[in-house]
Amino acid sequence: MPAAVTSLWTRLRTTIAGFTLAQRTIAIIGIAVLAMGVFALASWMSRPTLTPLFSGLSASDASAVVEQLRSGSIPYELTDGGSTVLVPETAVYEQRLAAAAAGLPSAESSGYSLFDKMGVTSSEFQQSVTYKRAIEGELARTIGALENVTTASVQLALPEESVFVSQKVEPTASVFIETSRGVALPPEQVEAIVHLTSAAVSGMKPENVAVVDAAGRTLSAIGGDGTRNADQQAGAYETRMAASVQQMLDTVLGTGNATVSVAAEMQQAATERVDETYTPVEGALPATEESSTETYTGTGGQTGVLGTELPAGVGGAGTYESTQTNRSNVVNKTVESTSTPAGAVARQTVAVAVNADGTDVVDVAQLEALVTSAAGIDRARGDQVTVELVAFSDQGAAAAQAALDAAREAEEAERAAETLRTAIIAVVVVLGLIGATIAGVVIVRRRRAAAAEEPVMTLTPVDEPLDRFDALTRGLATPLLDEAPTVPLPAMSVDPEPEPDPEPVQVALDRRRAEIGDFARRDPARTADLLRRLVRDSTDA
Repeated sequence: MPAAVTSLWTRLRTTIAGFTLAQRTIAIIGIAVLAMGVFALASWMSRPTLTPLFSGLSASDASAVVEQLRSGSIPYELTDGGSTVLVPETAVYEQRLAAAAAGLPSAESSGYSLFDKMGVTSSEFQQSVTYKRAIEGELARTIGALENVTTASVQLALPEESVFVSQKVEPTASVFIETSRGVALPPEQVEAIVHLTSAAVSGMKPENVAVVDAAGRTLSAIGGDGTRNADQQAGAYETRMAASVQQMLDTVLGTGNATVSVAAEMQQAATERVDETYTPVEGALPATEESSTETYTGTGGQTGVLGTELPAGVGGAGTYESTQTNRSNVVNKTVESTSTPAGAVARQTVAVAVNADGTDVVDVAQLEALVTSAAGIDRARGDQVTVELVAFSDQGAAAAQAALDAAREAEEAERAAETLRTAIIAVVVVLGLIGATIAGVVIVRRRRAAAAEEPVMTLTPVDEPLDRFDALTRGLATPLLDEAPTVPLPAMSVDPEPEPDPEPVQVALDRRRAEIGDFARRDPARTADLLRRLVRDSTDA
């Protein structure tokens, strides 16, 4: 292993060994978090992009599609409660073709495709039922394609047509829908479903369509307006009318100087009225006129002939005349049909309160006229408008302002507390880091000071002869070393291993070896000459 790598590894081990228990814990947690992040990033980058294969599947169709994917070893995922199947983007078209070849999803076979399986021997009843099922399937498929609608089912009640029935029964429909989790259909979308269903069936009216969701809520009832009941319509109308009148009053009197309240009564049932009016035609001739005249002249009645007897006192000779006229006069006929749908305004009242202290000059009659025109008041149906000057109470405004101030103060206090908690956590973390840094610096300085206090090896001459290798290893002077130039050897700091602590003799021996190695590097020729002499002297001895 290269010396640079060995030195780096040694320094790293020494640094880690000097960590405290808290520092080691933090380092382990950081390394674990980093490893988990790298693993999650690698898993996310290696994960294939998934694309919906089918959505809005029934439980049986989803099970069949999943079994097909398993048999082909294709990875998949299920979402939206198991109604949507996701597959890798590279395999979506291939799997759709394979599913179509297997007749999946089977729910797609409803609709007008049912007629493809009918034979020429089908009875009239089978054809009628199949036609109804086809319309139901097409409607369910179309409604299921709407936004936020996952499942749709349509049931039609189509009366049988017959010339022997005096009163015709209107067709009705019931629509069941299941929406996405936590999504409620807006009234506009429910109205679209109602009109879509009614327009698809001949003779069906929108008020004969019922819409129910998976939670059991009735979104459209039979006989209603198709989307909302009378109370909801009244509330929407009152809100819209009050906003319109309030906007006008704010422009005229200023903001906050008037308040408007509207109450409306809505018709809950549709009504139809037919009026026929007949009037004579002035100056016109009769359309038809028929006249007949009968005249008779004779000498007397004949016996035995019925009808020839003359009245008493009449002689044998006389005349008889009878005239009859029939006339048909021309008259004007007017037929007027009035149809009032459910949800029409039956009666409304508008009350306006004007702040007497907020405006200087107020004409109540003028304001009443403005409100009457803006609200579309119809006196004939019983509408009423009331405009009064009253003194507005400021207690509500003061209470509202106090509530706003309290809420603002509470929010500021919460923000300050959150800031304080964040600051305390930051200070604790910073103090911990500073303490760990100071402890590390102190430990390093103590180790350096302990290493500096150790004695430096010096070569001391001795008079008595000693073994050369023993003198060399013990740091004593030998005759061969005395001949070498005296060079001060710097003390090299060698960081001892933290565990276990080396013995002092071992430290001194390592230091001497390091000094001899440094001497050999600086003067290799002189070192080689000394070693040859030592070897030769040892051989001679």
